[in-house]
Amino acid sequence: METTYISAKEAATKWGISQRRVAVLCSENRISNATMVGNMWLIPKTALKPEDARLSEVNSKQIKPFIKWVGGKTQLLPEIRKFYPFSPRITKYAEPFVGGGAVLFDILGSTDLQEVYISDLNSELINSYIVIRDSVTELLGILQQKQNEYLPLDSEKRKEHFYAQRDNFNKLKHTPSEDNRIIRAALMIYLNKTCFNGLYRVNRRGDYNVPMGAYKQPLICDKENLLSLSKKLQRVKIQQANYKEVDSFADENTFVYFDPPYRPLTKTANFTSYTETDFNDAEQLELAGFIKNLSSRGCKVLASNSDPKNADKNDNFFDNAYSGLNIHRVQASRMINSKGSSRGKISELLISNY
Repeated sequence: METTYISAKEAATKWGISQRRVAVLCSENRISNATMVGNMWLIPKTALKPEDARLSEVNSKQIKPFIKWVGGKTQLLPEIRKFYPFSPRITKYAEPFVGGGAVLFDILGSTDLQEVYISDLNSELINSYIVIRDSVTELLGILQQKQNEYLPLDSEKRKEHFYAQRDNFNKLKHTPSEDNRIIRAALMIYLNKTCFNGLYRVNRRGDYNVPMGAYKQPLICDKENLLSLSKKLQRVKIQQANYKEVDSFADENTFVYFDPPYRPLTKTANFTSYTETDFNDAEQLELAGFIKNLSSRGCKVLASNSDPKNADKNDNFFDNAYSGLNIHRVQASRMINSKGSSRGKISELLISNY
């Protein structure tokens, strides 16, 4: 059946709110499948009035990433939301470098989609997503146990506990199986909540090697959020895979967001490492070519990366790599750096084909 649309003025009358408020809700992507034609918003006649977040935020908690992730997009979400291309035609979403999932969970919490696909090369990260989706009750039981064990300890005992769990995690991740998948997910979340700066980093052998952090009361078992995430992930296809595997999912009805490992701004700024492999300039260029290919097939594509011009105004690496696409420079906060003086506002790139 073909969708029937009404104007923002008609929706305002129907819902008992101002036309300006309807326009704001549309621009915030809070009305599913609302679309702008010219300078006018059109809303599906069957669309439901969104809850007023200003009134409901006390009673409802928006879903959020279950772990911290270097390069996570929580701080940049207000800028990224401006580029969401959802419309009656865009009914699918894919995120091949899902990481902590800030954009994924923002979209799942606000947009009704027919199909969603996420992937990442990090096997333990993907295992955690699958466990949250399929076995959240068992996961919560282990996390609650870890929290009960850890919080009452003094600093020395906490250190013993942390490094014992880290050793166990590294042992299990080298021998992954169906039997240990839930405890591996629990340990990954535990370590992320209790380690230094919430980092996930492995050495060349694949061993997780982040030291203990100094959080006084870490929330190891975030029951409410994990239960909400589990519900939202039920319809999501989750795969450990190279980003190129999205090729079989993406079509002209798909919005694909790429957030690859960022190109280092300086030779000493390289973060080592999410996985046992790096993402060098040759791979950045290969990704750019892949994105252009998706674009030529009618997909809506958005990509994030560092802006080389922060360090060298003459560095046109990405301007050249993504020539023909739209390159937007937005302000972002550098959240993780060993030097406090290097934490602050910098420019990042959002690259789109629309």
